[in-house]
Amino acid sequence: MGAQGVMRVAEVIESEAGAGTGDIARMNMIQAINSALDVMMARDDAIVVMGEDVGYFGGVFRATAGLQKKYGKTRVFDTPITECGIIGVAVGMGAYGLRPVPEIQFADYIYPALDQLVSEAARLRYRSDGEFIAPLTVRSPFGGGIFGGQTHSQSPEGIFTHVSGLKTVIPSTPYDAKGLLIAAIEDNDPVIFFEPKRIYNGPFNGHWDRPAENWSKHPAGAVPTGYYRIPLGKANVVREGEAVTILAYGTMVHVCLNVVAEAGVDAEVIDLRTLVPLDIETIEESVRKTGRCLIVHEATRTSGFGAELSALVQERCFYHLEAPIERVTGFDTPYPHSLEWAYFPGPVRIGQALKKILKD
Repeated sequence: MGAQGVMRVAEVIESEAGAGTGDIARMNMIQAINSALDVMMARDDAIVVMGEDVGYFGGVFRATAGLQKKYGKTRVFDTPITECGIIGVAVGMGAYGLRPVPEIQFADYIYPALDQLVSEAARLRYRSDGEFIAPLTVRSPFGGGIFGGQTHSQSPEGIFTHVSGLKTVIPSTPYDAKGLLIAAIEDNDPVIFFEPKRIYNGPFNGHWDRPAENWSKHPAGAVPTGYYRIPLGKANVVREGEAVTILAYGTMVHVCLNVVAEAGVDAEVIDLRTLVPLDIETIEESVRKTGRCLIVHEATRTSGFGAELSALVQERCFYHLEAPIERVTGFDTPYPHSLEWAYFPGPVRIGQALKKILKD
């Protein structure tokens, strides 16, 4: 991340931190998620955590480590390997007054739960005329960049943004992860909370062949230990600029910031944070200013969320655009294990797109 990006992140955190309680601690994203769950479980006895290996082992990524020992087996418990059953039980818990936080171990395995999420959770409030709600927050690691191949690298966010009644949240930093997860748990509607596992332990600049970074020196690695929330539906302008607007979320935020810094482009980079509800006002204001828009996401291109973003920008900012909207995405193929970095939207493809959109 360039110096301007770091300063901008620090400014945003400083402005939001006033709402936090407790001391400030250095955390990676896994620790921030664990802290959010801990804080909320201490505040509300109705919150339960459930999923495959989340209890005794503390989750495959250790995001729920220590919670079962602290809160007991009735509030943090392991489930069978049945994603449909996990979400079905969570919907029932929500209808009876609990606030379940089920974990789907990898987003690649969330598909068996689609029926319960789409047909039950997303529609329960509407179908019951508000008599029942489904206040569940479904946590799930997603995305590639960890050599997970086609079975542990998918980005299915576009499927869920298409479903009325579901909210979709994707953090890009430990600070955001905790604040957004707390807001999601408090929300009375079902929330899909996708966690970009490539940046669990540190921001990723897109160069897989360079030494890995961690969150220890990043401004957003400073996380209040107590309660704070980041409202859903509010994007974060992580870098201000005049030449082009870049829309990204999750891991791609950091890749874009690095590409912009290396290329010396005066780009405005917006971290969407929440795909649904979408902060279209921030997007529109930025594109009207810059006149250009580049959209970057890791998911497959066809019907990806970038297509919706492109349509919205076209509808709202047509007369302000000075160049066609560009998209850099994954390809319309399963995530390849041997060609991961060709599939992954990295510095080369993003850099080429920037040159194309700025040439006029």
